[in-house]
Amino acid sequence: MIPNPQDTIVALATAPGPGLRAIVRLSGPDALRVTDQVFHGPAPEGRQRRSITAGAVQLPGVHAPLPAERYFFPAPRTYTSQEMVELHTLSSPPLVELLVTQCLQAGARAAQPGEFTLRAFLAGKLDLTQAEAVLGVIAAGSRDELKQALAQLAGGIALPLQALREDLLNLLADVEAGLDFIAEDIHFVSQRELLDRLAKGLAHVTLIHKQMGERSLAPRPFRVVLAGKPNAGKSSLFNALAGKKAALVSPMPGTTRDYLVHTLDCDGVKIELLDTAGLRTANGHIEAEAQELAKDEARRADLILLCQEAGKAADPDALSWLDPAAGPRVLRVGTKCDLAEGEPGVLATSAVSGAGLNELRTILAEHARASARPALAPSLSRCRHHVEACIDHLRQAHGHVLNDGPAEILAVDLRLALDELGAMVGAVYTDDLLDRIFSRFCIGK
Repeated sequence: MIPNPQDTIVALATAPGPGLRAIVRLSGPDALRVTDQVFHGPAPEGRQRRSITAGAVQLPGVHAPLPAERYFFPAPRTYTSQEMVELHTLSSPPLVELLVTQCLQAGARAAQPGEFTLRAFLAGKLDLTQAEAVLGVIAAGSRDELKQALAQLAGGIALPLQALREDLLNLLADVEAGLDFIAEDIHFVSQRELLDRLAKGLAHVTLIHKQMGERSLAPRPFRVVLAGKPNAGKSSLFNALAGKKAALVSPMPGTTRDYLVHTLDCDGVKIELLDTAGLRTANGHIEAEAQELAKDEARRADLILLCQEAGKAADPDALSWLDPAAGPRVLRVGTKCDLAEGEPGVLATSAVSGAGLNELRTILAEHARASARPALAPSLSRCRHHVEACIDHLRQAHGHVLNDGPAEILAVDLRLALDELGAMVGAVYTDDLLDRIFSRFCIGK
């Protein structure tokens, strides 16, 4: 059930906890009147201009007034298209809780999760994909995730779908206009143009469907495996990149039996780094198991760093067991370059001096970005069935045109395809759908 958008709502808009500033946000027709009862300071000069006034709030049981500023934002030039007011004060959790309580007693209602963004959506300030992008910005765990969410917020997902929807609406208008003149055999759009525009729309939606299939599983970080001979410096390089002593380093061959995993942040990109056992002829059952485990992890990698000790000859058969066609990419890396000169054309690194490590991190980030698939909007992931239904209706419409079918049936399929597109971008929605989306937001957003 969508809450009444005409209620005046209040919530803490900043992270809870002690800090320099807390923001209590109100939205609704009575936002200014509610704050008049708790804020002592100059009134805004008119209701048509934004203003900031300094003052204080007097809270029950607190003897000294709490310094505060009131920010006034007149409708409709606000996030929610409603009158909005923010009270900025010290972020002391007990005092902020008292301030919110005073606003509730003055006539405001506690905001539900995502209700501010829900009002922005209902007012037409955001479409559904952009509203979900707000949640993506809040929940972003890396710079790449933030970049993808901001691109979606800017319309990177919705705009192409809206352009397709506009073209199909114009196409439907041409088809239905022809129905009014069917006796005169007048056509407002040729069969060739109908086929071209339907094929373009079908290709676009089919691409979205393909992206959904590729992203059906939860994404994992870019996987990089360190491989090479025993004592090639893999574990030392692993520790140097991890920034801590995560792997045991010893001059004795075969020290690493199991594989170790560490998640790196390379230039804002999450990378899963694995250190595996040195590749050699197995000596005993345990060693054979370690070798098979190392090979299995290498086969599953997105990139293999083939470690080669500086001053020693490369092993051309080191990765002979990999399928050259289907196996992961291989990057040769020279190690221990502080002890000897590395091979020309191979990136030289040293876990002791740190030489080449920053360059290696940059290369790993570039490989990870190059292999990354573009993000798929959460709004499209949640409505897979709309995409599939849209494809079916566009295919049927295309078939009607090819077979010179009745224009009335073509118009029906176009309308049904438009309904499915509308559901994708949020032009068609239900209360239950909005509840599921906005309940994932935190309160105050």
